[in-house]
Amino acid sequence: MVKVTYITEEGLRKMKDELDRLTRIERPAISKAIGEAIEKGDISENAEYDAAKDQQGMLEAKISLLSAKIASARIIDESKIDTSCVQMMNKVTIRNQINNLTMQYIIVSEPEADLKVGKISVQTPIAKGLMGKKLGDVVEIQVPSGTIPFEIIDIAM
Repeated sequence: MVKVTYITEEGLRKMKDELDRLTRIERPAISKAIGEAIEKGDISENAEYDAAKDQQGMLEAKISLLSAKIASARIIDESKIDTSCVQMMNKVTIRNQINNLTMQYIIVSEPEADLKVGKISVQTPIAKGLMGKKLGDVVEIQVPSGTIPFEIIDIAM
């Protein structure tokens, strides 16, 4: 069973660009390093060769995983995103009811998550707790530090 990943056009483009970089630049560089290590003689005790082969294995695994994600990606039609309840691609503003701090997140697919810019994966506990909820709802979400009540104070695009 293939796991479908819903993603924006921009997110899919970034994944394709990364795959292109890995296959066109990284793969040939590692192949060259392996060739140079082989030229140095006995590969049975050649640390450079072993390191390059390990690097190659990790790169090929990364390429394979990225290829699978791209193959299972489905573009989200952003024109059909609703803000009456929390769903993917919504910008959600929540207030921690314990310390009164306000946070804002955009709920995105796993490959697009980037906490530094406020994008959290739909797979995170916070996003899972918010999905389907409406403006004004108070949601108790289990986080590593315990259960925290969050009030949804805004849902936007």
